[in-house]
Amino acid sequence: MKSTEIQPNEYAPFYSNYINVVGDVDLFEVLETSANEFLNTLKNLPEDKFNYSYAEGKWTIKELLQHIIDAERVFNYRALRFARNDSTNLAGFDEDWFVDNSSGNDRKIKELLNEFLTVRKSTIDLFNSFKQEMLFMKGTADNCEISVRAIGFIIAGHQIHHHNIIKERYL
Repeated sequence: MKSTEIQPNEYAPFYSNYINVVGDVDLFEVLETSANEFLNTLKNLPEDKFNYSYAEGKWTIKELLQHIIDAERVFNYRALRFARNDSTNLAGFDEDWFVDNSSGNDRKIKELLNEFLTVRKSTIDLFNSFKQEMLFMKGTADNCEISVRAIGFIIAGHQIHHHNIIKERYL
């Protein structure tokens, strides 16, 4: 399954940047390679860089990493519900509120990196468990219709988006 196969009616317009940033790739390939590239960037940073914020009111790298982990979990939950043909309109989540209440800055970077890797492996396992027809199923989250397969690419694109921000604004 390639990202270019995703149709605009499978996701809300505000997700288009995440879908587009992955390029024309296979879902499982991008989930694996983007995670490895992200981890390589973070593993090579000096310890003091993880508590750095590039501007007042912006998240630190630790908070950004916690945000990626939290968002991926939320998206996985949505994908699971929709793949199981659940028609409930799932609530959105406030990413700033999540970060403010995460204590991400108090965590050790090694723990955060391990958690990210664990969640990503879980994402890959979840999407591997879906039959082909499940990937085309849709549900509603935050009053927006979205397909299971679009969620997979959004997960990868969201992480790539934040990886690019780290490279552009934090390093």
